[in-house]
Amino acid sequence: MKKIIYPRIGGVDSIEIIEEKDPLPIRGEVVVRIHRAGINFADLMMRQGLYGSNPDFPFTPGYEASGEIIRIGDAVEGFKIGDRVLAMTGFGGYSEQISISSDRVFKLPESITFDQAAAIPVTYGTAYHMLFHLGRISPGDTVLIHHAAGGVGTAVAQLCRVAGASTIIGTASSSKKDFVESLGVKFVDRESEDFVKICKEMTEGKGVHHAIDPVGGKNLMRSYKATRRGGKVYFFGASSAVRGDRRSFLTAFRMWLNTPKFDPLKMMSSNKAVFGVHMGLLDDPSIFKGHLNALSKMLEEGEIDPVIDGVWRFERVSDAQMHMHNRMNKGKILLDFSPN
Repeated sequence: MKKIIYPRIGGVDSIEIIEEKDPLPIRGEVVVRIHRAGINFADLMMRQGLYGSNPDFPFTPGYEASGEIIRIGDAVEGFKIGDRVLAMTGFGGYSEQISISSDRVFKLPESITFDQAAAIPVTYGTAYHMLFHLGRISPGDTVLIHHAAGGVGTAVAQLCRVAGASTIIGTASSSKKDFVESLGVKFVDRESEDFVKICKEMTEGKGVHHAIDPVGGKNLMRSYKATRRGGKVYFFGASSAVRGDRRSFLTAFRMWLNTPKFDPLKMMSSNKAVFGVHMGLLDDPSIFKGHLNALSKMLEEGEIDPVIDGVWRFERVSDAQMHMHNRMNKGKILLDFSPN
């Protein structure tokens, strides 16, 4: 089988595709023949050595994948050869095959495609965790989304509609204006407009109930200022630490230097909350399983439908990641590992 590895810290030209023996399942595991694997911005940061929670180099990235079971180990119940599944790989998803514990594999209804399945876990799981689990979003709430055209951004927009949010405001580059507005989101040009001012103007001076921030740095404090008393900010990324496909210590240092140090006393007086969100480090797997169950129901009932930017053959992984580095994607990017 073939799999993608990051052999060392580097740009997209450092990515390698290697040949390995097909995996054999140990007790409690199944082997999944992967058809689709999701690309996330965290994968890019890992390659640059900026993420902090990835394995030691060399390693294979990939949090999520969809495919079919081709081998089953001892003591596995409830699965059979040929079952279509979603695999929460954690790492290793950029591969033609993976051996994985059966409790991290979920059967797919026939109505859900491999594309949809691979696009759901990280983007929609993160969005659901922020809005529903932590934020308890309510009908009539107002929401600010940064990177509104990205994978998590499009997921948040759809879940806001499910929840009955009254106003959704999204920042993005000017080239994505029409796309963002097609999501039912008030577009704000991140380069030329003041999103704090617009959030205040659209909420009678109060600010939004929820602010979704994957940018970090000085943007995070501005997101905090854009929320009302009792508002919530969700910080789940640091895209401002990345410029281009190669690591820049200066860019990363500026992001760290500009990241705000929140004053608990001021937070108390304003009743605001700041949540740090990292779905890969949740201690209780039952929480994420509950999120997936809720999202699967929404998907089957047509309440959500993942926005797929494109599906790239895995041999073109460098091009696919460069597409994300250049902030060109509108929705989720997937890698195609299906048999030719």
